Amino acid sequence: MGVAVGLLEEKVAVVTGAAQGIGLEIARTFVREGARVVIADINEEAGAQAVTALGGADIARFVRCDVRDGAAVEAVVDTAEAAFGPLGVFVNNAGMTRDATMRRMSEQDFDDIIAVHLKGAWNGTRVAADRMRAHGSGAIVNISSLSGKVGLVGQTNYSAAKAGIVGLTKAAAKEVAFKNVRVNAVQPGLIRTPMTEAMPERIWEQKMGEIPLGRAGEPGEVASVVLFLASDLAGYMTGTVLEVTGGRLM
Repeated sequence: MGVAVGLLEEKVAVVTGAAQGIGLEIARTFVREGARVVIADINEEAGAQAVTALGGADIARFVRCDVRDGAAVEAVVDTAEAAFGPLGVFVNNAGMTRDATMRRMSEQDFDDIIAVHLKGAWNGTRVAADRMRAHGSGAIVNISSLSGKVGLVGQTNYSAAKAGIVGLTKAAAKEVAFKNVRVNAVQPGLIRTPMTEAMPERIWEQKMGEIPLGRAGEPGEVASVVLFLASDLAGYMTGTVLEVTGGRLM
């Protein structure tokens, strides 16, 4: 019997916002499938711990990066290519929430969410696509949200940014397909993370009532779909949006 080869064997990947949560799970899944991963995040302590958890400097690196800054994103890719080789996969996952109703939301809360999610994803897509075009192939995966499909109360900023990521994904996919660079998006629903588990129980139960599969998703269930889109299994897919929601609000 031959040795099993991972879906991302020898691939070099960058995952933003991967020091913890879903991003870290994506990085862990990529490493398991043979990739070497650079984590781009603003949390230096968690980033260093993530590198250790993933297997050390031969497999993973951490670069402090604010995705709102295009030059910082470029520097992450420079580090990835210098350490491991040509960039093959880029995941725009970095994000945060500043929830409030429109009446109570400050302009700063709106601007910050748009900057991190939408401009951050644009910066990552732009830099990654440029390198991948030169290499002759690549896969970019953008993390949107169910909130970008349906709009959720208290998330005019987040829903707008996550819907914008879908438009960005489709437009970018059309621009770079001729160079064999694919751009796809994932829309997670209710995923069990420390952030979501901090919700008031009433809100959690309300959301659970909307999910036909009757449970929250696990970070690994998002990561496996990101892996699929990043791998050659999805070689004929670009500009698509995959929902990982348990059927919620389909």
